[in-house]
Amino acid sequence: MATLPKVVGRVRDLRSAVAGFRAEGSKVALVPTMGALHVGHMALAERARELAGRTVVSIFVNPAQFAPHEDFDKYPRALEADLNKLAEVGVDLVYAPTATEMYPAGFATRITVGGPSEGLETDFRPHFFGGVATVVGKLFTQCAPDYAMFGEKDYQQLKVVTRLSKDLDLGVEVVPVPTIREEDGLALSSRNAYLDEEQRKVAPVIYAALTRAAEQIRAGTEPQAAVDTASGMISALGLKVDYVAARHAETLAPLKDAKEPIRLLAAAWLGQTRLIDNIPV
Repeated sequence: MATLPKVVGRVRDLRSAVAGFRAEGSKVALVPTMGALHVGHMALAERARELAGRTVVSIFVNPAQFAPHEDFDKYPRALEADLNKLAEVGVDLVYAPTATEMYPAGFATRITVGGPSEGLETDFRPHFFGGVATVVGKLFTQCAPDYAMFGEKDYQQLKVVTRLSKDLDLGVEVVPVPTIREEDGLALSSRNAYLDEEQRKVAPVIYAALTRAAEQIRAGTEPQAAVDTASGMISALGLKVDYVAARHAETLAPLKDAKEPIRLLAAAWLGQTRLIDNIPV
C-alpha cells in the first residue's frame, strides 16, 4: 500500500515543509483543489509530478466563492478517500487548512481580477471570481510554488488565475491540464455526484452540443448562429441554460472576428445541479 502524504493545516507548517523541499534543490508544484477528488484531479497531480520534484495538493472548500444560496454546506468532502488517491500518485504534501486558518478574524482583503473574469460565470455568480482570486492569491503566497496546475474544464477560472499570477508578479507558472471526460463525453466534476441515474444519461448533451457547434463554425457557420443552435439542443432535453457562448480563446473577450481563436463555453442546470463545459474550436 502506498504511503499517505503528510498533511498540514497551518501556513507556518506548509512554509516549513516547502522550505525543506527547496533545501534539497527541488522545484515545487501546487495543485489547488476543493477535495472530493476524481480522475481529473489525479491528472493534475500527475502533471505536477512530471514538472516538479515535489508536489503539494491543497484541499480547501473555499467559502468565499459560494453565494449564500449555493451548495457550500453539501459540497462533497472526503479527506480520507482523497488522501488514499493522492498516495497512489505519489503526492508529497497535502495542505488542508481550516476556514479560520485561511480567513482569520478581521480578514478584510479581496482580490479582484478584470479582463477574463468579465461576463459568462460572472453574469450568474458575481461573487465567484473574487473568491477564487483571493484564495488562489493566498495559496500562491503561502506555498510559493514554481508551478500550479489548473484544469481546462474550468476554463474561465484558468484564465483568471493566469492573469492574476502575471499581473501581481507572483512568479507562479500556471499550467493548463486538458479536461478529463467520461466515455460519453461528460466532463468529470465533483458535482456529477449530485446527478441521479436519469440525469446522468442526459448530462452529456452539453458536450455534444458544443462539439456540433464547433464543427459548424469550422464549416463556415457564423459563431453566434452555431451557439444559438447548441443552446436550443441543450434546452430541448430539459436543462436550463445559463449561457452558451463563443469567446476569444485567450482573452475571453467577445468575438470581433470569426477568424480569431475561439473557445466555446456553456453552463446549464440539470435539476439542482449546475454543469459547465467548454471546448476549443
